[in-house]
Amino acid sequence: MTSKAPGRSRALEADTTAEIFAGIALEAGSAVMEVYAGRRPARKKSDGSPVTDADEAAEAIILERLASCFPGLPVLAEEAASKGARTAIGPVFVLVDPLDGTREFLSRNGEFTINIALITGSMPRAGAVFAPALGRLWIGGTRASVCDAAPGAPVPPAAMRREIAARRAPAEGLTAIVSRSHGDQETEAFLAGLPIRARQAAGSSLKFCMLAEGKADVYPRFGPTREWDTAAGDAVLRAAGGIVTDTRSEPLRYGKSETQFQNGPFVAWADPNAARAQRLG
Repeated sequence: MTSKAPGRSRALEADTTAEIFAGIALEAGSAVMEVYAGRRPARKKSDGSPVTDADEAAEAIILERLASCFPGLPVLAEEAASKGARTAIGPVFVLVDPLDGTREFLSRNGEFTINIALITGSMPRAGAVFAPALGRLWIGGTRASVCDAAPGAPVPPAAMRREIAARRAPAEGLTAIVSRSHGDQETEAFLAGLPIRARQAAGSSLKFCMLAEGKADVYPRFGPTREWDTAAGDAVLRAAGGIVTDTRSEPLRYGKSETQFQNGPFVAWADPNAARAQRLG
């Protein structure tokens, strides 16, 4: 497949690309779990955030495989970017977070993920999210699915996956997903204005996947994130019928080089109608 492939047939390309991303994520999962088993310490990046050998080993595998499968397609990857690498992105590019939830990785609760997403026209069109410690894989293209999968194993066939869809907002109240490691007062203030009946905490991009599976309704995030943190989970959620909006209630955009690919505040919704009701309210 070449870098020109995304323009040929968006419907076919989204699902085909998501399948390829899933296979790459499973392969990278082996490297992540090898480090996880060894309990190697973390180091600090220039911005003060933690990085481990798992981040770097997984990213090396992902970049090599992407270059082979999509020669010439720009790839923006977290660890390379943090070391000063500059990627000249175009209207079609790939975002990679080789280990989302490094704090969860270090706390050993299993809630960390490998994330790969295709961005086309500022929107996530295909993505794969793999939680190697949990053995769960989410794939999003024109539709979304989930399955059990082992690090290093082939992508399970379609017959072994379950198609998923985000749910409509329940009349009895919403279930909110909140970050396990990144709480803030703005998030609490936002949730106070919604009919929240239950809350769940989760790490990494698993929060998007919980919405996509119909297990929750809303995930607000007002603290800082980068595009590679959200793109793959966003792709899965959108494929499942959900939406991620910015503070103007517009779909979250990608390729924001003017902000060094930093997201502003956003809210992920299982039910787009609930998002519209919040805007009108």
